[in-house]
Amino acid sequence: MTTESIVLAAFLFLLIAIVYSSVGHAGSSGYLAIMALLSFAPETIKPTSLILNIIVATIASYKYINANYFDKRIFLILIATSLPTAFLGGYLTISPKYFKLMAGLFLILASGLLLFREYSKKNNSELLKMPVKWGLAIGSIIGLISGLIGVGGGIFLSPIIIMANWTSVKNASGIAALFILVNSISGLAGHLTAVNQVDFNIIYWIIAVIIGGLTGSYLGTAKFQNRIIITCLFLVLLTAGFKFVLIDFLK
Repeated sequence: MTTESIVLAAFLFLLIAIVYSSVGHAGSSGYLAIMALLSFAPETIKPTSLILNIIVATIASYKYINANYFDKRIFLILIATSLPTAFLGGYLTISPKYFKLMAGLFLILASGLLLFREYSKKNNSELLKMPVKWGLAIGSIIGLISGLIGVGGGIFLSPIIIMANWTSVKNASGIAALFILVNSISGLAGHLTAVNQVDFNIIYWIIAVIIGGLTGSYLGTAKFQNRIIITCLFLVLLTAGFKFVLIDFLK
C-alpha cells in the first residue's frame, strides 16, 4: 500500500470508530466498507476488521458497563452458542470471490439495520424476558456470520433485541459492545489458526481506532446523537456493499 492509502485508511477508520462506538458498536461493517472502497487484499480484510473490532469493542464495553448499561442474563445466553460458531466461522476459509459476495450482502443488509438501530423509537411497554431457546439460536447464527465475514455481530444483534422488546436501547448498546468483543476474539483465534496472515500496516490503524473508540464511547454514554453522520455512513456501507457484489464479484 502507498503511504497516502495508509493515512487515508487511518483517518477513515478513526471516523468509523467514533461513530460506531457512540452507539456501542465496534465498527466492523464500517471497516469492511472502507477496505472495500480502498481495494484491500481480500485475505487481509477479515483479520484487520476483527483486530480493529477488538480494540474498539474493549473500550466501548468498559464505558457502557461502567455506566451500568448492560444485561448479564441476555449476554450469557447469547455467547453460549456464539463463541463456538464464531470460532468455526473464523477458521473456515472461502475463495476471495465468494468472500466478496458475502461481505457485500452483509454490508447492504447492515446499512439498513444501522438506520433501524438509530432511527427506531422504542415504545413504553414493559420489557419481555428473552426466551433461552431464541437467545441460543440467535447467538449461534450471528456468531457464525461474525467469524466468516470478520465482524462482531453487534449490528445484527442490537436491532433484534430492541425490536423484540427484550431490553432497553442503552442496555442493548452495552450488551452489543461485549458481545462484539468476545465474538471478535473467537473469530480472530479461529482465523489465525487456519491462516496466520495480518497486514503489517495495522499498527497505524490500531492507533487511529483507539483514539476514535475513546472519543465515540465518551460521547455515546453522554447521550450523543448525530443522525446526519449515521445517514452518511449508511450511504458508505451501501456503496461498498454494491461494489463488492456488482463490481468485484460479477467482474
